[in-house]
Amino acid sequence: MGIKAKWFTGIFLTLNALLHAQQNKIDTLRIYHIDEVTITSSKVSSKEIIPVQIMEGKQLEKLSVHSVADAIRYFSGVQIKDFGGIGGLKTVNIRSMGTNHVGIFYDGIELGNTQNGQIDLGRFSLDNMEAVSLYNGQRSAIFQSAKDFGSAGTVYLQSRIPRFNGNKQYNIRGNFKTGSFGVINPSVLWEQKLNERLSASLSSEYMYTTGRYKYRYKTTGGYDTTAVRKNGDVNSIRVESGLYGKINKGEWKGKAYFYHSERGLPGAMVRNKLFHEDRQWDTNFFLQGSFRKHWGNYSLQTNGKYAYDYLHYLSDPRLDVTTMYVNNHYRQHELYFSAANMLNILPFWSADVSVDFQWNKLNADLVNFVYPCRYTALVAAATALHFERFKLQASLLGTFVHETTKVPNAAAGDKHKYTPTVVASWQPFKNEDLNLRAFYKKIFRMPTLNDLYYTFIGNIDLNPEYTTQYDIGVTYSRKFRGGYPARLEFQADAYYNEVTDKIVAMPTSNQFRWTMVNLGYVEMRGVDVALQTEWHLLKDLKANLRVNYTYEKAQDFTDAKSDYYGGQIPYIPWHSGSAVLNLSYRDWDMNYSFIYTGERYESSANIPENYAKEWYTNDLSLSRRLHWKKMLWKLTAEVNNVFNQQYAVVQWYAMPGINSRFVIHVALLNQIHGL
Repeated sequence: MGIKAKWFTGIFLTLNALLHAQQNKIDTLRIYHIDEVTITSSKVSSKEIIPVQIMEGKQLEKLSVHSVADAIRYFSGVQIKDFGGIGGLKTVNIRSMGTNHVGIFYDGIELGNTQNGQIDLGRFSLDNMEAVSLYNGQRSAIFQSAKDFGSAGTVYLQSRIPRFNGNKQYNIRGNFKTGSFGVINPSVLWEQKLNERLSASLSSEYMYTTGRYKYRYKTTGGYDTTAVRKNGDVNSIRVESGLYGKINKGEWKGKAYFYHSERGLPGAMVRNKLFHEDRQWDTNFFLQGSFRKHWGNYSLQTNGKYAYDYLHYLSDPRLDVTTMYVNNHYRQHELYFSAANMLNILPFWSADVSVDFQWNKLNADLVNFVYPCRYTALVAAATALHFERFKLQASLLGTFVHETTKVPNAAAGDKHKYTPTVVASWQPFKNEDLNLRAFYKKIFRMPTLNDLYYTFIGNIDLNPEYTTQYDIGVTYSRKFRGGYPARLEFQADAYYNEVTDKIVAMPTSNQFRWTMVNLGYVEMRGVDVALQTEWHLLKDLKANLRVNYTYEKAQDFTDAKSDYYGGQIPYIPWHSGSAVLNLSYRDWDMNYSFIYTGERYESSANIPENYAKEWYTNDLSLSRRLHWKKMLWKLTAEVNNVFNQQYAVVQWYAMPGINSRFVIHVALLNQIHGL
């Protein structure tokens, strides 16, 4: 370990020890748990002072989706880059700031990828997912790790936590899905109550698909032609287990996660080449744990994690003569530890200091690879004032990065950055659940290890890519007695964002060799609107409606001399939205969902040749619950893209047309929640 790494570790341990020594006798356990409850709520919470959208439980289950990425499409202000079909790469972009500015957290700990900064949300199933939430800026809680303060937007994935009804000792649940694309997708969940304070869970899932589907494309002659998407097969397995414990005024949990997949990469349909023969193998494994306890007015939360990620990419000209031979292996290692220390100074005033330490290492069999290691220390100081109708939060995040390489003098320079956030919320009327809110946040993302060190392309002189965010919004919630609707929740936000020192690939004097440079300035202006209502139409007939809309103008102001100065950035529509309608009648459920993406351009050059027309999809599902042989069965039939819309989220990556899926859920009667 280098001198600076030891220095980071010394700071971490010293600060944590000092804060741990501060304790007094005011019990604030209930206050802390308010923030935890709102994270897993399926409602638009007026208590949140940061814009948040949440789907959980039955709401997630009723969507006709294959993965977490598909579910996030129904949030406003979100763009999903989808490279085609079930097995294609799927990444999330919030308010056009870029995929690398989004933090993805799994059970409270961030999923990392220092190699390219992208988390493929397509590999995360909903079968073991309890809630998915999206925050612009950061969570409203200050009692959290320093990592939670470190992104322009965050997505939280919460897996199922065992719960037991009455004196039940275990829960067992199984799912089987099949349908179009040759899908075979069984999964099983087992939860065991070991004693009153200890429980365990085991979840496993297998998925196979051919990934083959018909689509239409335009030839150079302008004629529509039907083709079949090939080499899109996926063969994957997921296994995860958890251990959950309760202690006096606290809790702890541990998780082991394993995922392995082999998939084809059909590639872009260019130059009359409709598919490629590239293959990719992924192995992801992590062990993580967290601990939380309250002593009087002092609370401590610690997180720890080890992660290993393996990627093997093969492009073989013996199978595809249009490619060159590539057979690369990448291995990532990560160690992470965090401690959050919260002190309730007065009944209305609390403060938190969080300290994180992270180590990342990347190995690859590239020519002239430098084998980088990254040491990152983060220190976040935050404070919150909570009055009856006014809330104020402020935080300052310090980020300290030191990197080493096996090759002498090949490492990027140290980075020491400080970034602030200020958040405020006001309830103007005491008896009305109407809240006004605003926040300011400045944050950055470090260049990835690929940006800095990829052979012949990386640039160790890159600066971090900064974002500045401004947001003002309103939330309103009301329950109606004896009227329609029964419940109404509404939120709207107007925002302005800037991205400076944007990292882009640019050609050098050698046109066949590109390099990464800080060359970019983008401004984003937009409005997000979300509406959710609940209707009790008849005695046993209920309806839920969720509607989202986004308007966004995202302009590239990088080069004032360019003919395309001020144009809309690629793939960002001016208008987008979604709607989800659910009808429930006794043991029957019907769900209709709609996604709309407006016109946009596929290049920074906003010219007719790069114009992409609007697209929309309509999905329908029908479910029936049955009781048979002491088990609860749920049978679901889905028809997705009902009107066979032909579209591409990313240019030259065709999406599937009309398709179907059949799902069988089975659980021991009264044994499992959420079915």
